[in-house]
Amino acid sequence: MEKAKKQILTVPNALSLLRILLVPVFMYLYMAKGNVLWTAIVLIISCLSDVIDGPIARKYNQVSDVGKALDPVGDKLTQIGLMVCLIAKYPLMWIPAIIIVVKEIASGILGLVTIKQAHVVKGAVWHGKLTTVLLFLMMGLHLLWPPRLPDLISWISIGICCAMMLYSFTMYTARYIRTLRDAKRGKEGSSDGK
Repeated sequence: MEKAKKQILTVPNALSLLRILLVPVFMYLYMAKGNVLWTAIVLIISCLSDVIDGPIARKYNQVSDVGKALDPVGDKLTQIGLMVCLIAKYPLMWIPAIIIVVKEIASGILGLVTIKQAHVVKGAVWHGKLTTVLLFLMMGLHLLWPPRLPDLISWISIGICCAMMLYSFTMYTARYIRTLRDAKRGKEGSSDGK
């Protein structure tokens, strides 16, 4: 199990890397070429890679620390990239884009501190996955609705996503704090035992 955690060259990690590499591809297709169909096709490929990498990792014992770090990076870069594409048409898209950037910087710092002090790499949980699903549904709606999503539907869908992102951020932050607190107690307990 320990060996599996340290694996780098695995199919799930390759799929996560593919997702990262597809970000500039769909941004180019949308922003430079204005091709919504091919943008959607590339995004579908990206989403499929995200759906199958987890089951493959678990089935073939390829769950790794690298994968736990790489997978959310692929998700977030895809989300931010698509939001940047949509901002010109839907100016309110800057709100979830800023929330994601702030959330990921803060979560990244907390994650690094947790790894350093508690020696634990935390994977995604249900609210993080639900946030990702809601974000992609919201952005897909904005991307594919011809010629433009009605303002009310746009505002409601963006508002729901922003609320879920803030909730997820709060829950992740609480989990990091609990992990750090538990690690600190463990160290204090082992020093008391000496």
